[in-house]
Amino acid sequence: MKNLIPRFSAKALITIILTLFAFTTQIFGQDGAKLFKAKCATCHSSHTEKKITGPGLKGIFDRAPKGDWLHKWIINAEKVIKSGDQYANKIFKENGSVMTVFEGDLTDKDVDAILAFVKGPAPVDPSAQPDPPTGDGAVASAEKGMSIEPLYLTLGVIVILLILIGAFRSVRTTMQNATNRSEGKPENPDITFAQEVKQWMAGHRRFVGVCLLIIGFMGMKSCWDACYDIGVYYDWKTKKGYKPEQPIKFSHKLHAADNEIACQYCHSSVEKSRHAGIPSVNICMNCHKGIQSGPQYKEKEIAKIYEAAGFDPKTSTYDKTKESPLAWIKVHNLPDHVYFNHSQHVVVGQIKCETCHGDVKAMTVAEQKNPLTMKWCIECHRQTEVAMAGNAYYDRLHKALKEKYAGQYDVKFTVEKIGGLECGKCHY
Repeated sequence: MKNLIPRFSAKALITIILTLFAFTTQIFGQDGAKLFKAKCATCHSSHTEKKITGPGLKGIFDRAPKGDWLHKWIINAEKVIKSGDQYANKIFKENGSVMTVFEGDLTDKDVDAILAFVKGPAPVDPSAQPDPPTGDGAVASAEKGMSIEPLYLTLGVIVILLILIGAFRSVRTTMQNATNRSEGKPENPDITFAQEVKQWMAGHRRFVGVCLLIIGFMGMKSCWDACYDIGVYYDWKTKKGYKPEQPIKFSHKLHAADNEIACQYCHSSVEKSRHAGIPSVNICMNCHKGIQSGPQYKEKEIAKIYEAAGFDPKTSTYDKTKESPLAWIKVHNLPDHVYFNHSQHVVVGQIKCETCHGDVKAMTVAEQKNPLTMKWCIECHRQTEVAMAGNAYYDRLHKALKEKYAGQYDVKFTVEKIGGLECGKCHY
């Protein structure tokens, strides 16, 4: 009778709990999409033939040599080129640049996850989806799509195990005492589960100490992960950033794409200041003094511009006493201790606006497309080559480097190599 119910000891319970904690982060597969975005998306499109810095990866599995060639290429492209591989040298000649060396940065499992993502179906284009709800609807939608964190899932499993173990112990003790009474034997002493655990812990102090240290470190890591997202207005799961409703329904797509108005016309200080600048209502009036109706909202939104400028469209006169400045909401915001200079990136670095801000020309409502975290900036500085050729800012440096490394085709001068990772460049 006593063997009908399995015996759960305190040692078995603690072993199960420790195992669940230790392997919580490992029972979830690698996120190929996240790895691709962090390591590859700066230079490659995943499911199209569009060339960015490197070629688009659509059809890469048909073009590239079979076997583990892609693995070797992703981990250390320079090494494959130097080995004399014909296809590798062909790619280098066509693109004129070498991939970042990921040896020591990416594991074989990471590469497998990236390749699985590229091989899989193309991700849904967020711009083709309807705009997410705002207000109460946004909260409800977020709660509906919220996933259970691994740590909470583990705690839930542990609670269920404790309940089951308590039930099994109760049934086992009852059946054992019933058997003892029928055989004329004394009943077993009634010891609670807590007492059993306490006795076991007293005899295994080192093991318990190690368990508590591991759980403590995991708790600290959870706190660190929570602090990491403070001030980051970007949802890592949905890949969506801050998207506020502005006082006027201004469409970047209509102005920058359809009407081909240059970004610098409205953000006039982007090439000569650290700030891109928010356009004043006077800039809007340069065009809308004559254009009084829009294709979608007609006169409704343009009337807000007139109100802000104190302009009467009927008489074409201004009244300064009726001016009401527009309170635009800043979309891209960096911490106060971070120094970022737009002119340094746009003029000297020749970085395009969409590199950081996404394809603004396709946006109706301006949205933060990248996390803008320190890690994201550092990765960009490690991968982005300095635009020296034809850039007067770097003429002297470019000439000296060409002479020093003459004949070395695999030299890649990234922002990192000219001091782009020095702390004082961004923090002072």
